[in-house]
Amino acid sequence: MERSVKIIKKEITELDAHFAKSSDVVPFLGTLEDFAKKAGVTAEITSVDMPKEGNILMVGLMASGSFNSSYKFLTLLENSPYELEIISMEMNKEGSGTGTINKSSKWLTTLKIKLLSFVK
Repeated sequence: MERSVKIIKKEITELDAHFAKSSDVVPFLGTLEDFAKKAGVTAEITSVDMPKEGNILMVGLMASGSFNSSYKFLTLLENSPYELEIISMEMNKEGSGTGTINKSSKWLTTLKIKLLSFVK
């Protein structure tokens, strides 16, 4: 029995990492902020909502950075260990200009994310 538990311990840890409990909301938000740092964007959590019905956590997020770093941030979210659904996303070039993409352009990304693997 002990041998069997040792064998599946890694799988249990990976499965637990996929789900966020209500007590894990702050670490989950920290993970989003870590993704932002890794991507090179400045991120701000704008809202957190736990509707009474269902096991859902809704998070509003704004990120600012270059187009490349914003894209990298979205890629990190997409490959997150959590099951996320991007409900809405808006990406705009900050300020006025021609709208052309260049390395010095700043982009503002507004996201509404649903954490599907949430357990109350």
